[in-house]
Amino acid sequence: MNNSPRAVIADDEAHLRDYLEQQLAAVWPELRVVGRAANGLEALRLIDDEAPDVVFLDIRMPGLTGLDVVARLIESPAPPQIVFVTAYDQYAVQAFEHSALDYLLKPASLERLSKTAGKLKAALAAPVAAAPPLDALRALLAQLGGPAALSAPAPTPAPAAAPLQWIRASQGEQTRLIAVDEVLYFQSNDKYTSVVLADGECLIRTPISKLREQLDAQQFWQIHRSVIVAARHVAGTRHDFRGRLMVQLKDRPEQLVVSRNYADLFRQM
Repeated sequence: MNNSPRAVIADDEAHLRDYLEQQLAAVWPELRVVGRAANGLEALRLIDDEAPDVVFLDIRMPGLTGLDVVARLIESPAPPQIVFVTAYDQYAVQAFEHSALDYLLKPASLERLSKTAGKLKAALAAPVAAAPPLDALRALLAQLGGPAALSAPAPTPAPAAAPLQWIRASQGEQTRLIAVDEVLYFQSNDKYTSVVLADGECLIRTPISKLREQLDAQQFWQIHRSVIVAARHVAGTRHDFRGRLMVQLKDRPEQLVVSRNYADLFRQM
């Protein structure tokens, strides 16, 4: 098994992705770049699929920015080490320096990249690799105008609500009332979420992240950032020709990809 550290590079400029990968190969030959993304959404998909140890994130990307990506990664069970790659002015750089995150100014020199590589090696070699501290992210995002949800203090937890029992979903021109027990899996679908049943599928507007909070975690397992599957409808798992872990269902022919971050759910199967 190859235990080399793994990285994803996200930058909307292809030549800068190439440059950073070449520089990394020079200062950290053991590091494997397992994915390259041109925007924030691609970065999130790659992080889900590859579970890299390190992510090099451009700040300004179309769609989701690097700050938006980090805001979503905080919810992950095992967030990677984050290095921001930025062309921001000195004020923004000071904000990075006062947080516990690392950053690189474009284009990164070999000397500066070597220092970053040293920090990352030390963090990854620690008995428990430390994720980017949430307090540091809040401070950084507040200074740079990132997502407001992270810049505010954490709210007092509300009493746990009863798990969701019924779903009102659209199917063509009709609206159906569906018992949660009938659902095989939920899948994020652009602006909607697909509710997949044994005999078809419906659409709801509730995003996966909100559904996860409302479902019984013992009965519904998140296996990918965009998929939640009903445990009672899982027939088994297998690995495909690419080595990806796939969930097989009892009542549907399709197979669902399990991202690396959620593979531990099936270690005993």
